[in-house]
Amino acid sequence: MRHLMSPLDFTTEELDMLFDLANDIEWNPVKYAHACDGRILATCFYEPSTRTRLSFESAMTRLGGRVIGFSDAASSSASKGESVSDTIRVISCYADICAMRHPKEGAPMVAAEKSLIPVINAGDGGHQHPTQTLTDLLTIRSMKGALGGFTIGLCGDLKFGRTVHSLINALVRYSDIRFVFISPEELRVPDYITEMLKAKDIPYEEVIRLEDVMPQLDLLYMTRVQKERFFNEEDYVRLKDFYILNMDKMALAKPEMLVLHPLPRVNEISVEVDSDPRAAYFRQAKYGVYVRMALILTLLEIEA
Repeated sequence: MRHLMSPLDFTTEELDMLFDLANDIEWNPVKYAHACDGRILATCFYEPSTRTRLSFESAMTRLGGRVIGFSDAASSSASKGESVSDTIRVISCYADICAMRHPKEGAPMVAAEKSLIPVINAGDGGHQHPTQTLTDLLTIRSMKGALGGFTIGLCGDLKFGRTVHSLINALVRYSDIRFVFISPEELRVPDYITEMLKAKDIPYEEVIRLEDVMPQLDLLYMTRVQKERFFNEEDYVRLKDFYILNMDKMALAKPEMLVLHPLPRVNEISVEVDSDPRAAYFRQAKYGVYVRMALILTLLEIEA
């Protein structure tokens, strides 16, 4: 039995197989419509989510399975003091697979150690968000044709952004990738990431102004400044609109550059950018369903 705690839990060869399966699901949905008949997914979300929770529910439903769970810790026995370990032991009696989001780093790992069913980390604090990373990788591979051979700019909250941390750790396994980190000083990427890049001799640069690097990017990964990760309102208000991607900035970019965003968007991408063919974030959200369908099938060891 396998779990997914980090994108690194799969080798690059296994990821290729997963993405091939996701692409086949995209083009042949009827083939997989009953692959999970009789199976149940439990969604245990201890903090709010729209895309991740609903994409998991959509994925299982499209596979013919059913979904149970909760969308807020207050509506679970956690509000009564039940531990994650006890919760997953109970959930193991009711479901075949579990997707868990938790505000505490490492909580899904604790669950996996006690679980009798596969557990998928659907986000743990500012730590990891592996299924978003799988979504990002599938989007890049599907739209660019390959993983590798590009310069990617990551912009916004690079300190607390778990999607950013997961994506960087996943991309370093591919060849010929250069990173550009775009953030205010207060939200710079953590030292452990830059130290890892130095150790692997992977090129990167850190800048503050987005305009200065737009012409060199093949991919731009925008992120929101996350209010829930800040300890005081004043810092959040000061930084929340530090970057706003608009058409003036897009005019500086390559004609084939893609803009990605894990969503939700607040103000960091102007709605005028949505009509630009390089805006890929809503297509990215759709790829999230396909990759989660493929992941469910893989962890449950189901062949359609």
